Amino acid sequence: MRYFIAAAGILLADQLVKAAVRAALPVGGAVAVLGDFFRIIYIRNDGAAWGILSGMRGFLMFFPLVMTALIVIFLLKNRQMHWLGKLSLTMIAAGGVGNFIDRLVFGYVTDMFSFSLFPPVFNVADIAVTVGCGLLMIFVFRGEKLSQKRG
Repeated sequence: MRYFIAAAGILLADQLVKAAVRAALPVGGAVAVLGDFFRIIYIRNDGAAWGILSGMRGFLMFFPLVMTALIVIFLLKNRQMHWLGKLSLTMIAAGGVGNFIDRLVFGYVTDMFSFSLFPPVFNVADIAVTVGCGLLMIFVFRGEKLSQKRG
C-alpha cells in the first residue's frame, strides 16, 4: 500500500509543478533560479527524452500504459520483493503515468527544469523514471545481497 501512496505522491507533485509552470509562464518563458546555471523554462515536448520519437504520440501513449500494467502485475505477484525493487518500479511507473497524463490531456509533455551543464529540459516525472531506473540497476546488481534483507 505504501508504494501506491508513493506513486500517488509522485503523480501529484508532477502534475502540480507542471500546472504551476503552465499557469505562470508563456511557452518558452523562463525564470532564472540560480542565474544561468538553473532555470525554470516552459517547454512543450511532443517526443520522449531529448525530444526523440517526436510525433509518435500513439506509441508514446501506448508504451507507458503497457509498462505500468506490467509493473503493477509484477509487484502484485512479487509482494515479498525487497523494498528497493518495489520502490524503483513504483517510481518508474509513476513517472510514466505522469507524462502519459500530459500526452492524453494536452498532446505534449510539459518540461521545465533546465541546467546549463545538462542540456535536456525535464520534469518531475522524468526525475522519477531516472531515479527509479538507477535504483533498479542497484537492485539488480546487488539483488542477492538485498534478497537476504527483505522489506
